[in-house]
This record gives sequence, structure tokens and C-alpha cells, in this order.
Amino acid sequence: MLLLSLLLDPLRYAPQPIPIDLFGSLAAPLLRGSMAAFPVTLALTLLVLVTSDPESLRWNQQAELVHCRWAMLGAAGIFIPEFLTKIGILNTPSWYSAGELEYFTDTTTLFIVELIFIGWAEGRRWADILKPGCVNTDPIFPNNKLTGTDVGYPGGLWFDPLGWGSGSPEKIKELRTKEIKNGRLAMLAVMGAWFQHIYTGTGPIDNLFAHLADPGHATVFAAFTPK
Repeated sequence: MLLLSLLLDPLRYAPQPIPIDLFGSLAAPLLRGSMAAFPVTLALTLLVLVTSDPESLRWNQQAELVHCRWAMLGAAGIFIPEFLTKIGILNTPSWYSAGELEYFTDTTTLFIVELIFIGWAEGRRWADILKPGCVNTDPIFPNNKLTGTDVGYPGGLWFDPLGWGSGSPEKIKELRTKEIKNGRLAMLAVMGAWFQHIYTGTGPIDNLFAHLADPGHATVFAAFTPK
């Protein structure tokens, strides 16, 4: 519970040093100015992800942000199709075994195509970390430009179609904090779904329905009980 509460209580963004009782003056310089644009929690510090090196801290901030976003997509891809299949709307394979199926081409081709596209996107993201704003102009359609000014928040039509990235600093800070909180929960959820399938052989929705049908016996402890 302590770790979960720490994950859900990120530090507030602030343009001035943030007082942190457990860190004291050692951490305050790292959280000043641009380094305060991303929440850093005690949990991450305990995992030695926050260091005294500003460059390492900046990298860890961006790494967490990207992992949060991928985890939210992954959690949605696990829970939603499985739930819709369970109630008869869809007929999709389990996320755990989806990679074993045959698709429109072989897995090697899929891997190479994914490597090219993801590599191109990650390369541009890395360039933006090294030199913020250097990739704001579309290389193919130069009239399309990103509107974001902070690394990790590109804005523009493709990345912020609803315009949530614009507005008062207080509103933007609130939305970014919510994104990190939800992203950290999503990372825990994906990890939980993975371990759940290993120990039970079924997905989280199947386990939930089984528990609701027999809450006295279909519990987490049943997975560790010899049959």
C-alpha cells in the first residue's frame, strides 16, 4: 500500500525549488526550473532512477512518460477486447496468445516493418530530447508544425487534436499529473495481467467474472493452492 500511495502522489510541477523533507537540499537543485516539469516520486528514487546527474534525470523523466503512454495503450488492448469477447460482442484471441497466430504476413516481416516505423519515431523523439524543438516541422509536409514547447508534449493536430495541451498553466499541470498517475497504474495493471495469466492460465476479465461468480473460492490464493 505504501508503494501504491507513493506512485499515486507525484510531486507538483513548480518553477522554484520543491521542498522535499526526505531528500533535503540534495534534490532541490534537480527539481528547479525545467527539471520541475515532470513529477518525480519517492518510489522512483528508491529504485535508484533519480540520480544526482541532471542528464540522467531528464532521460528517466522522458522514459517514464513514454512507458506510461505505452502501458495505457497496452492496458486498453488487454482489458477492452477481452471484455467485449467475454460478453459476445467481439471474438478476439487472448492478448497472451495473440502473437502465436497467423496474420497477413510472416512474423519476420512484421518485425522489420515495426522496427523501421518505431525506430524512425523514436529517433525523432530522441533528437527532440537532445535539441528541443528541432523536429517540430514535418519533414514531408512542412506546413504541419508541432505547437508544444516542452519535451514529451509535442502538441499540434496529430498529438493534441482536442487542444488539451493549451490553456492555463494550472490546467496543463493538472492534466499532466493525471496522465502520469494513470500511466503508473497502467504499468502496474499490465504487469498484473501478465503475472495473472502465468499463474491462472486465463486473462484478467475471465478471472474477474470467475471471482464474481464464486467470491469465496475464486480468489488470488486459489492460484497458489495445489489442485
